[in-house]
Amino acid sequence: MNESYILVINGKPEGPFSLEQLKGLNIKPGSFVKTGVMDDYKEAHEVAELRELFGFHKQALLQYYGSFDQRLLASALDMFLISGVCIVLAFIASLFVSGKIMLLSISLSLFAVIPVVNFIYHVIWESSAKQGTYGKQLLRIKVCDLQGERLSFAHAAGRNLAKIFSVLTLFIGYLYSFFNKQQQCLHDLIAGTLVVKDRLI
Repeated sequence: MNESYILVINGKPEGPFSLEQLKGLNIKPGSFVKTGVMDDYKEAHEVAELRELFGFHKQALLQYYGSFDQRLLASALDMFLISGVCIVLAFIASLFVSGKIMLLSISLSLFAVIPVVNFIYHVIWESSAKQGTYGKQLLRIKVCDLQGERLSFAHAAGRNLAKIFSVLTLFIGYLYSFFNKQQQCLHDLIAGTLVVKDRLI
């Protein structure tokens, strides 16, 4: 069954329109549309059914990049969440051991465990349907490839491994986002990824 679409015309949502009705309207690749199952409006070229109907080519969402402060806050929220969970688990584990050496070992292990958990957490969520961690979801930003598509698990893993280069440059790799139009950090440039934000009508 074909979907019906709400179409933004002159800044106002109109419709719903069937596909046949849309054919008679001046639909452009950048026209905003929405169906009942969409969480937010999308540009027409993002919808496979409309690309096929009108012959649009999918474009990267060049005008909607996640800003440095959004990304920084999302990272801080994620690190707070991950660190909190790891610390709570370490505390529970400490209740079942005795001796200062064992307690010290559990405490020091957090310095190795937290980065590993952080890496796995980012890879899983950035390659998921949500395309972003909880922090990114709260800030309404997500990770995609240069065509705006969801990352594969391997691609997400490569992106997060590439963060090593952003760190080894004394974090200048993160500041690189201020010097390119797509606001890519060094690891995004290496991995061929973008961080984009949702559009609200």
